[in-house]
Amino acid sequence: MTATRRPFTKSLSVLSSILAIILFNQSFANDRANSAVVNNAASTNQTSRNIANHLTKPKIQLAILLDTSSSMDGLIDQARNQLWQVVNEFSTAKQNGIAPILEVAVYEYGNDNLSPQHGHTRQVINLTSELDQVSEALFSLTTNGGNEYCGYAIGNAVSSLQWSTAQQDIKAIFIAGNEPFTQGPVPFKKAVSNAKLKGIVVNTIHAGTYEEGAQSGWQQGAILAGGDYMSINHNQQVAHIIAPQDKKIAELNQQLNQTYIPYGSKGIQSVKRQQAQDEKSQAVSLGLLAKRTQSKTSSLYNNANWDLVDAVESGSVKLDLVKNKDLPPEMKNMDTEHKKVYLETKTRERTRLKAEITHLGKARNAYVNEKKAEKTSTTTADNMLDEALISAVRKQGRNKNFIFSESTN
Repeated sequence: MTATRRPFTKSLSVLSSILAIILFNQSFANDRANSAVVNNAASTNQTSRNIANHLTKPKIQLAILLDTSSSMDGLIDQARNQLWQVVNEFSTAKQNGIAPILEVAVYEYGNDNLSPQHGHTRQVINLTSELDQVSEALFSLTTNGGNEYCGYAIGNAVSSLQWSTAQQDIKAIFIAGNEPFTQGPVPFKKAVSNAKLKGIVVNTIHAGTYEEGAQSGWQQGAILAGGDYMSINHNQQVAHIIAPQDKKIAELNQQLNQTYIPYGSKGIQSVKRQQAQDEKSQAVSLGLLAKRTQSKTSSLYNNANWDLVDAVESGSVKLDLVKNKDLPPEMKNMDTEHKKVYLETKTRERTRLKAEITHLGKARNAYVNEKKAEKTSTTTADNMLDEALISAVRKQGRNKNFIFSESTN
């Protein structure tokens, strides 16, 4: 009997060992699967948190309505030349410790080239955080003749833009022009009343003397809208002070542009737009290019919609989910690991360049402020468009717990 049981006992032992190995492997596989699920869930949750943080960030929404009738060339020139100064002023703004998103829309009105059926008013660009598009829009404006219907232009901006519904966000319309505020088929009182219902503040900027604007409805429009009334000298040319740091900042700007990784259908077009706006700024002045380059180091200059570095950093895109066809040529044939290394290299390089530009920018600002102080000690400067925008937003932002740093330059 004993002899006949030994093979059976040995077989049971072997079978037990096999079962133990199978169970161990299955357990190990389950552990790995569970770990992958946990890691994927954590990654998904982190992405969701990043997107949620982006959606809940405070906003500064500005709609700039510019009179483009034949007498307003100076006003348009100021808008083009002072965009980046405005961005730099708001770059350190925070609400409850959180940096905001800046969105800008541009309208033109009062131009004979515009449809009379639409009140000689046109939306040049919708609210956008892609500031190169705003610059492109401003450089596209031309002037010609015109009927200036302020009420119609305000009403259009109020109804056609996607304004934030958050009470603590800054929502402001700035309308600038020189003809009486009362013209056109839409009464300005009705337009500003509709703006107030949406929590939008309307600020009026008269391109001319303060008294003339007060008598022609510009001051009344601002008072009824809860905004500020200001007057500017729209014919005063913008003087860009050239600083010793400007040449080096221009060189660093070229290097900074090389850190952008275009992706998706908007990528290539947006890179070209970025380069074009650099060239337009430099054609005006090396000082203007320096201001623009400083803006590009700010969180307000965010291109997550077309730049892979910004997109991945913000959590709106996961690198491994971007299709090869949406990547630039140099990345199409890379494996996952090489793509990751390439992205990390570009990110580190951008961080380094931004730090160097910021350092030079502080020295530049000090130099410019010193030169401005010397100039204003002997002359009385007229108000200009950027000063009107900045002062109003700072004042209205304080009522919504926004904190702004001291003026940059």
